[in-house]
Amino acid sequence: MKYLTGLLILMFTLTIRAESELLVVVSRESRIDSLTKSEVVDLFMGRYVNFPNGDKAKVFDLAPKSKLKGLFYERLVNRTEAQIDAYWARLLFSGRNFPPKETESPGQLIHELMSSSHAIGYISSQDLTDSLKVVYRFEAL
Repeated sequence: MKYLTGLLILMFTLTIRAESELLVVVSRESRIDSLTKSEVVDLFMGRYVNFPNGDKAKVFDLAPKSKLKGLFYERLVNRTEAQIDAYWARLLFSGRNFPPKETESPGQLIHELMSSSHAIGYISSQDLTDSLKVVYRFEAL
């Protein structure tokens, strides 16, 4: 019984860890090789519209209420999805900026990333393909 309980706890822990591995990715064709967390924050929060090298950035987000989206913004800026929505509502109302373009699924996000060398988005490590390049990796919990 102790063995079974220990095994279940181990499996649960590994599942959580696998889900917590978030990657910020671009197309393999992108001229961007890496970004700092600060640069990722600036891009996804609309502070900058260009990558550090001057290339225009097309920022993509996952659909509202996506488990991965909530985790991404929690890890990126320690904010809930509702707080992020309120942030973008203020920016939209003031006319200062627009939120990232939303995609319905990680598959659609990957398709968008592969079709533009200026696109950036986030995925879980299990969705990583050879056609994408990791530019920022969140530290494991």
